Amino acid sequence: MKKLCFLCVIVLSLVSCSIDNDNSNDFYYEILPVESVDIPTEFVLGETYEITVGYYRPSGCYIFSDFYYASELNQRTVAIINAVYPNQNCQTFENELVEVSFNFMVNNNGTYVFRFWQGQDDNGNDLYYIVEVPVVN
Repeated sequence: MKKLCFLCVIVLSLVSCSIDNDNSNDFYYEILPVESVDIPTEFVLGETYEITVGYYRPSGCYIFSDFYYASELNQRTVAIINAVYPNQNCQTFENELVEVSFNFMVNNNGTYVFRFWQGQDDNGNDLYYIVEVPVVN
């Protein structure tokens, strides 16, 4: 998660500098919590699988940008990155669940551990939805 925070600081510092006074194109990135995950219960070595992740989009000013994706051995940490355009007149959404997906290719045996970021608790500790998916023959 330290990498995730570092990435956000770098991105925010790059987009915060502007030499023009037109704020209509200003934006920043925000990481939103994962609400739902559709992932297989098992993988086959060498196969590719689509993993679908759902998140709540607060308003029309939030546009899906990318996934934060970090891998370490057979562990994967996944979060959703949105570009936010704060200077626009955007509609606010109550419960708009947006689903986005990525392809995952199984390259190793054993069990994959996916950690989907779900925000932080009251003490600032990161919360994850953890899914273990075994690789079968």
